[in-house]
Amino acid sequence: MSESSTPAVTGQKKAINRLKSMYPLRNVVQQDYIDTLQASNEGKPTVWAMLNYWEGDLPLKAMGLNIVYPENYSTLLASSGSAEPFLDASDSDGFPTHMCGYGRSTIGYSYRMMKENNGKVPPEAPLGGMARPTLLVGSGIICDARFKWFQALARYFDAPEWCLEMPMMATEEGTESDLDSYQIKFLVQQLRDFIAFLEKLLGKKMDWAKLEEMIDLAVQIHEICWQISELRRSIPGPMHSIDFWSSMPPALFLAGDMKVSLKCYQDMLAEVQERVCNKEAAINYPEKYRLIFAELPPWHSLKFFDKLAEMGWNFVMESFGYHPPRPIDVSKYSDPCEKLARLSRNFLFNIYSEARQDGISNSVVEIYLKMARDFKADGFFLHPLISCRAASCSLRSVQHFEMARLDVPSLWVEGDIIDKRVFNPQEVLARAEAFEQTMDHYKTVRKAKGLDW
Repeated sequence: MSESSTPAVTGQKKAINRLKSMYPLRNVVQQDYIDTLQASNEGKPTVWAMLNYWEGDLPLKAMGLNIVYPENYSTLLASSGSAEPFLDASDSDGFPTHMCGYGRSTIGYSYRMMKENNGKVPPEAPLGGMARPTLLVGSGIICDARFKWFQALARYFDAPEWCLEMPMMATEEGTESDLDSYQIKFLVQQLRDFIAFLEKLLGKKMDWAKLEEMIDLAVQIHEICWQISELRRSIPGPMHSIDFWSSMPPALFLAGDMKVSLKCYQDMLAEVQERVCNKEAAINYPEKYRLIFAELPPWHSLKFFDKLAEMGWNFVMESFGYHPPRPIDVSKYSDPCEKLARLSRNFLFNIYSEARQDGISNSVVEIYLKMARDFKADGFFLHPLISCRAASCSLRSVQHFEMARLDVPSLWVEGDIIDKRVFNPQEVLARAEAFEQTMDHYKTVRKAKGLDW
C-alpha cells in the first residue's frame, strides 16, 4: 500500500535497508489517483472498488475504466496522518466506532466530499484525493462487513453498486470432491452477469482479447511475486515487510498499468536475488530475530518498525491474505471467464487439503505453521483489531498452534489499522524488549527438540 516518507537526516544510519525497486511500484499506485481524477474531470466514468482478488479488477480494466481502491487510500490517510477528520466524520454521521477502519475512513471521506464540499475532493485529502465514483464495485469476499460498507456509500453517491462474491467454507467442506466444479460454475456465471452489467452501463461490448491479455499479465505478475516471496526465506531476510506493504497494490489490487507493474516486479525480483547472493539483510543491524507479522499492520505507525529494526528484529514475512499464491495454469481453458474464475479462486482454496492432512481445522493456522517452518521464524507479531473481526478471529488459534507444534512464541499487540489513538508505540516497544527473552528461550527449546532453527 503506501506510507508517508520523511527525508533521512544526512549521515544518519537508516534502520531498514529499503529496496530501490519498491519506489517505482509505489509510484504506479500514486499515478492511479492522478489518472482517475483526470478521467473524472473529463467526464469519463470512474470506479471505486474493493479488494476482490482480481475477479472484478480485470473486467473493469479490460473495459478501459479508471479504478481506485478505498482500502488502499485509507492506508495513505493513516500513514500521512490525515485520517482522524475522516474517522470523526463517519462517527458523527452515525456509524459505529468499532466498524472497519477502512470503512470508517471511506465513509467519512464520502461524507466530507458530498455533504461538506459539494461533491468536490476534500481539500486536505492527500495525493489529490479520490475522484467521485460513477460506479461502486463491492465484494463479500472474506470480510462480512465489506458488502454492507459499499451499500452504505449509496447514501452519498448517485452511483450503481455491484457486489462480487466468492464462496467461503471451512477446511473440511473445502476438500469435498465435487466442490471445484460447483464453485467454478458459480463464479463463471457471476462474471458473465457482471460483464453484461458493465456492457449495459457503459454502452459498449467487452473486449475479450483485452481481457485475455489482462489475465496473462496477472499470471505473470503473480508468478514473479511468488518467486520474490520464496527468496525471502533466505538468511538474513533480504526484504522487510515495510517494503512489501509499500509495493503490494499492483499485485494485490492489480492497480496501475499492469505492463509497467510487471517490469517493476521483475526489477524487484532481480534486486532481491542480488541481496540473497550477497547475503545482504533488509535491516542495517545484525539480524537477531526473524519475525512474521499477522494480520493487518498499523498503517499510522510504520516508523515504529524502524525502532524494532534497531533491536535486530527483521520482519521476513507477513499476512498471507496480501500474497498472491503461485498461479495455476489457466491456459488450457478457452473461456476467459473460467480462466479468471480459476485464477481468483486459487487464492483461497490452495491450502485446504494441506490443512486437513495436518489435522488442522482452520486453514489460516495451517498457512502460518507452514510460514514459520519455511521462514524459520523466531516469533510472531500478532496484531488483533477491534475493528476487523475477519483479520483477528484466527489469531488466538495461530498463537496456540505455533507454540504447541513448533515452540514459536507470539507477541500479542492490540491496535487498529487506521485509528492511531488506540495504538501506543512506546508501550509496545517496552513489551518487545521483554519478548526478546521469550524468543531466546524458545530458540534453545527448538534446538533441544532437534528443529533446524
